[in-house]
Amino acid sequence: MDILTLLPFIVLIGAMFLMTRSAKKKQAAAAQMRSDMQPGTGVRTIGGMYATVKEVHDDTVLLEVAPGVHAIYAKNSIGAVLDDAEYNRIVHGDDEELDADGTVVPDDASSLTGESGADKADVAKIDLGKDETADEAGTEDAAAKDVKDSKGDGKADGEPEAK
Repeated sequence: MDILTLLPFIVLIGAMFLMTRSAKKKQAAAAQMRSDMQPGTGVRTIGGMYATVKEVHDDTVLLEVAPGVHAIYAKNSIGAVLDDAEYNRIVHGDDEELDADGTVVPDDASSLTGESGADKADVAKIDLGKDETADEAGTEDAAAKDVKDSKGDGKADGEPEAK
């Protein structure tokens, strides 16, 4: 046989070898990560749920998904083992960078208005309750519409108006 006829087959076999080799490396790294799990570490499941490891068994892991709520998961369902800083940042919203800088961003725009506490007391409160006069007017309009509809203009509900 000629070497040129075998060359495509050799390239194909080489490519398949390289693909399986990288997949085996990823599987080995994931197995190592799962074997390094210890009680108290934060994890993310492959479904995207964050939890704390309570117990590690041969094929299963006991996770605390909320305070006092425990669930048993297969070890293969653990997508990532997180370090403490990353787990606290994601789950609890702790941001060490803000603590280091001392910069605090307010949750609302009250610091932008420039009003002090005394000025806020002078602002009139807005009543968001129902206005009884508008409610009575609305019932009168609805009653007038019912009377108009009851005259029977020859069309049923949902039919378009005749032009």
